Amino acid sequence: MTSEYTPKVKVCGLRDAENAMVAARAGADLLGFVFVEGVRRQLAPDKGVMIVRDLRVRGIPRSRRAPGMVGLFRNQRAEFVNDVARAADLDYVQLCGDEDEAYIRRMWKPVFRQVRVKAGTTPAALDAIVRPHIASGRTVVLDRYDETTPGGAGLTFDWAAAEGVASTERVLLAGGLTPDNVRSAIDRLHPWGVDVSSGVETDGVKDAARIMAFVVAAKGVANTGENR
Repeated sequence: MTSEYTPKVKVCGLRDAENAMVAARAGADLLGFVFVEGVRRQLAPDKGVMIVRDLRVRGIPRSRRAPGMVGLFRNQRAEFVNDVARAADLDYVQLCGDEDEAYIRRMWKPVFRQVRVKAGTTPAALDAIVRPHIASGRTVVLDRYDETTPGGAGLTFDWAAAEGVASTERVLLAGGLTPDNVRSAIDRLHPWGVDVSSGVETDGVKDAARIMAFVVAAKGVANTGENR
């Protein structure tokens, strides 16, 4: 990484257009909307469609500099994922479950693949999991493995496992990142990107001030929009 390196920033678990616009204006590169069934941040498909349409109307058209819209899914029917992605005008789908290669090949949109990092994982073992996805043109999101939640729990994993892996192009570091610790993670691992959800919430609700603080801390400059 060069001294000019600036990581991508994904703000995930957004549930309204207002906070999504805050993230976009702060300089976020990716906006995440959760369609996983049964989780706290779940959006019903029709609500997700309305939010993304609202964002497009407000000034986030399809363009090189506009943040990408990512829909999160887990072990749902491929037809359902494709239908929601099309109806909501998503740019990407993120798969957070046990979807296999045959399933992934059925996706109509470019894929983000969540990889949950277990305790004791070595960089070599993690790299062996990540590399095939990167070679297939996917983006990888590294998150902590937890038996009780599919992600978004606000828990970090041992960053030593991601040494030399997180810096791979199209790899996002997630799990327990906050405005206070994201700079340390970036300085240590030089990830291609960082992904936050609970770290920009207050009492379980997205907090505009924390969203802005996270993006500024991650980008390392006040005028983040100039560095996308």
